[in-house]
Formats: sequence, structure tokens, C-alpha cells
Amino acid sequence: MVSFKHYINCIDAHTAGEPLRIVTSGFPPIPGQTILEKRAYVLKHYDHLRRMIMLEPRGHSGMYGCIIVPAVTADGDLGVLFTNNDGLSPMCGHGIIGLTTVLLETGMVIPVEGENIVKIDTPAGRVTAYADVKAGQVEHVRFRNVPCFVYKRDIVLNIDGIGDVLVDAAYGGGFYIYLDVKKVGLSISTENTERLVQVGMEIKNKAMAKLEFKHPSSGIAGLYGTILYETPQRDGHKIRTKNICIFADGQVDRSPTGTGTGGRIALHYKLGEMNKDDTLINLSIIDTAFEGRLIEETQVGDFEAVVTEVSGKAHIVGFNQLVLDPRDPLPHGFRIIGS
Repeated sequence: MVSFKHYINCIDAHTAGEPLRIVTSGFPPIPGQTILEKRAYVLKHYDHLRRMIMLEPRGHSGMYGCIIVPAVTADGDLGVLFTNNDGLSPMCGHGIIGLTTVLLETGMVIPVEGENIVKIDTPAGRVTAYADVKAGQVEHVRFRNVPCFVYKRDIVLNIDGIGDVLVDAAYGGGFYIYLDVKKVGLSISTENTERLVQVGMEIKNKAMAKLEFKHPSSGIAGLYGTILYETPQRDGHKIRTKNICIFADGQVDRSPTGTGTGGRIALHYKLGEMNKDDTLINLSIIDTAFEGRLIEETQVGDFEAVVTEVSGKAHIVGFNQLVLDPRDPLPHGFRIIGS
């Protein structure tokens, strides 16, 4: 009988189509007084386990996940580290929605009828989730994000075969570059995915080479991804739009991107394209939806910021136990670029 090296228990879910593999047990203890310290420890000491959980043959290039850790604040319910194909994310909106759903529907957090509040410590700061429960099932989750703000406007990037393009940078729990997809002559559709990824990564890499991305207080730094969006269309107090997020190492978010939606609210509000009483209905590349709204204005360092609330729905898709056979020639998983 094989004596496996690791037994890692996971619950798989998806939020608006984007996977979330939640590690519930079997991961080694993660020291650190803050979530950022825990994040740094995992990157330094346990990245081989992150790869094993995320990449082939147990995962795939589009896999996303999280590791539950103890809360680091006095009133927190739990902490979380978010994993992707290239490392650890600073925050994740679809992950908050999926994690909250799983916690309540499996009884890890005992649900009550009506509104349930879950306070989650993330690397970007405190995020509070509100789940509507009926007959023990989560019908909907909305989360109040860390403050979002426009970081820099009208950055000029020269894109191969296209020329100079003006883009904006905003923060929604991570830093993103935003631009209307018509600036690169494309539309948001699955048929254009390969080209969108190519352009999105070129934009990300050139923006990182040109500009430093550093939050004024949280310790979050670096550019996380590129979000290309279709021109928002107003219908009364509803603003309808569609986007694709290319993040990490060419990973495509199947959901509309929760943190990215928060950043979009900050951007469109700054540009005068969204008002305080508007709702942003944001579709993904597969036409699943998140809704976002502005809660209040605030300040982050020298930046005018907004507190946003983004909502969506998640579903559990499986329960599994990942193991590592010590004889396995691919213990850390692998990734075929472009797959």
C-alpha cells in the first residue's frame, strides 16, 4: 500500500464560472502575525504545495483556489490566502463569494435564516461578506471590499501592431490596468480569448516596466492584471458592461472579477460615467454577472477612494482529497504555457 506524502482536503466550487479550490485541511501550519506575513511564508516555503494544488495533473492553467487560515484580527471570523497559477493573489472577490458560500453551506460557519455576516482577513485588509440564506442554502453573497481608487490616469503604452494606447490604473484589492477594448480593435468574446490574453499580457508587462505600483498603506505592491472592457451602456440607474480580466501568468478569469469590478466602479465614478445611486452590471467573457455599487466615498493616502459592494452567486461542485505519491515524477505539477 502506498504511503502518500501529502493528504490535502479540498472543496471545489465556482463563482460565476470561475473555479475556487478551497483547502480545508492537510496544509502545513503557516506562521505569521499578519496575513501578509503568512502570504510571504507560503511563497517562500510552500510554493511547491501551491503548484501541486493548482497545476496539472490535479488542476489546470485556469485553476484558482484559497487556503483557510486563522483570523489575525480580534473580531475576524477567519483569514484567507488566495492561490493562482503563478503565486498568491492579494485579494479575490469571486473567492470571497465562493468561500462564504462554502463556509455556510457546509456548516463550517453555522448559518442562520436571513442575513449572515462573515468577517474575513485578507492580504489586502478586512473584507466583510453578507450572505442571504434561505432554508439552509446561500442564495446570494455580497462583499464590502477594501477601499478602491484610481491610481493613475492616461498612461501611454505602445502595443505591437496597434500603436500608442491610453490606459488607466486602478486599485480594487489588487492593481489593474483598465482600458476600453475598442482601443485595441477587439470585442469581449470567447473566440477572441487567445488574442485578448496576448494583448492583455503585453499591456501588463509594459505597464510594469513603466510604472511602480504600490499601495500607500496596505503593503500591497505590483500589477496584478489587465482588464479590457466594453463601453458601459446606461439604462436608467443601471450601467451594463462586459469585461475580461487577464491576470497572474496569462490566466483568464471566467467570472467578471470581483476586485476588478470594484476598481471599475472607482474608475467610472472618477470619470463621471457612474453616479452614487447607480448599479454596475458587469458581465464576464462567458456572460455570467456580478453587480456592483458605490457605498461611500473615503480617502486612501493622497487618493480619493470609494467603498464598493459587489455581489454574485457561487456553487459547490465537489469534495476531494489531493495526495502526493512519493514516487510521482511530477510532484510539483506542471503547466503548458498557452493551454
